[in-house]
Amino acid sequence: MGTLKELQDWYKSQCNDDWEHSYGVKIDTLDNPGWTVTIDIADTDLEDAIFRQVEYGVGANGMASGENWLTCKVENGKFISYGGPDKLEEILRIFLGWARTNSEQKVSPDRQ
Repeated sequence: MGTLKELQDWYKSQCNDDWEHSYGVKIDTLDNPGWTVTIDIADTDLEDAIFRQVEYGVGANGMASGENWLTCKVENGKFISYGGPDKLEEILRIFLGWARTNSEQKVSPDRQ
C-alpha cells in the first residue's frame, strides 16, 4: 500500500462525526527548506502510546544543518515532525509504522 493511501485510511478510520471537527493532519513546508507534519492523536488509539523520539542531523543547538535532518516526537496530543526537503515520505512512514504497531485495530495482510 502506498504511504499516502495508508495515511488517508488512518485519517478516515479516526473520523467518527466528532474527531474530525477538532483534530486532523497538517502538512506544510518550512523555509529552511523542509517539511513539517502535525497529526493530532488525541482521542485515538495512539493517545497513550509511547513514541521514542527520532532525530538526526540536528545539532546540540537544535538547528539543522544541510538537508539530511529529521525530528519526530509526540507532545501535547500531537505527533510533531520536521525534516529536510526530501524527508516527507520518511516522516509519514515513521508515523504510520508507529500507528500500525500501536493500533487496537488489526491490520489485514493486504495492508502490509
